[in-house]
Amino acid sequence: MLSAPAAAFNDGRPQRPIESRLEMSRRSFLQFCATLATTLGLPKGAEAAMAQAMEAAQRPSVIWLHFQECTGCTESMLRAEHPTLEKLILDVISLDYHETLFAAAGHQVEAARKAAMERHKGKYLLVVEGAIPTRDGGIYCKVGNQTAIELTRECAKDAAAVIAIGSCASWGGMPATDPNPTGAVGVGKILNKPVVTIPGCPPNPYNFLATVVHFLTFGSLPPVDAQGRPLFAYSRLVHENCERRAHYDAGRFALAFGDDGHRKGYCLYKLGCKGPETYANCPTVLFGDAGAGTWPVGCGHPCIGCTEEGVGFSKPIHMLAKVKNVEPPALYPAIHEAQGQGATLGSAAVLAAVAGAAAGAGAMFARNLGKQHAAAEAAAKPAQREDA
Repeated sequence: MLSAPAAAFNDGRPQRPIESRLEMSRRSFLQFCATLATTLGLPKGAEAAMAQAMEAAQRPSVIWLHFQECTGCTESMLRAEHPTLEKLILDVISLDYHETLFAAAGHQVEAARKAAMERHKGKYLLVVEGAIPTRDGGIYCKVGNQTAIELTRECAKDAAAVIAIGSCASWGGMPATDPNPTGAVGVGKILNKPVVTIPGCPPNPYNFLATVVHFLTFGSLPPVDAQGRPLFAYSRLVHENCERRAHYDAGRFALAFGDDGHRKGYCLYKLGCKGPETYANCPTVLFGDAGAGTWPVGCGHPCIGCTEEGVGFSKPIHMLAKVKNVEPPALYPAIHEAQGQGATLGSAAVLAAVAGAAAGAGAMFARNLGKQHAAAEAAAKPAQREDA
């Protein structure tokens, strides 16, 4: 029997086995589901629910809007592996509107968007990529003769959930950099409904994928922080899991690009790394599926804080970060402190013997010291009489 969320998406049409749809073995597919469940911090057994939902549910319709951005979020997602995101986009979700990937254009594209919204009313996912200009009525970005504000509100009205992908859509990103001539803002600023944000420039595609699979499996988006970021991806500082953290704790820093410390992999804090004040899972998930070290700090460049509003595109790259946890982990108490059981009879006896021996040695030392002092005084008296 299907879970409630899966049944809600199922239209009764026969579907090919998931292995052929994603071009991967059954074992690899189950490993993929287990990895996603672990990433999301879900309990044991959640991978089975994910597998069932992805196999049995109709692919959820996705309307993907583009505004003030560089399309880097889409480009990054299309280049992911294990399995390829192009297979996941075509076989896990139904991408019914995406300006970059559509072969059609003009009226055809807008007609397809409106048809998908009507057919999947109340069930489709709205994904927004790019900031939304608000100055002068939003005239600085129009699609199909509608401003970005009008188009976003129209599409969000009947959406089951709204996801802002990338820093631009999340909180304004690069377009909102001072002096922000177009009045660029994030999606949440113009909507009166919750928005899940996946910040990053570009964000890790697996953070977006895990969010969508969570919605597909449980019918709801994952828990988020105060800024709408999924906790599974943005609850820990980059600094906490960085492979250079040991050098920070030991006081070993690169002072210039290409110096001896930089070549040895020392901490990049003094080169402006914003890892100590940026929340993201970059050092654990990595980026680009190209092997170990495939993220900016691993490649030798300081973190610029692109997932953190007020840091990325706001602070100069060379400016030192505000360290949110100063002390090295060695100074923190253990998670489970050992509980003492009190002194045993044997240990008390040993302690008493040691204390007694120390007291006896101290008394003997004092007695000998007194004898030496008396002998010295006696030796000094004849000399004093001869002088007299």
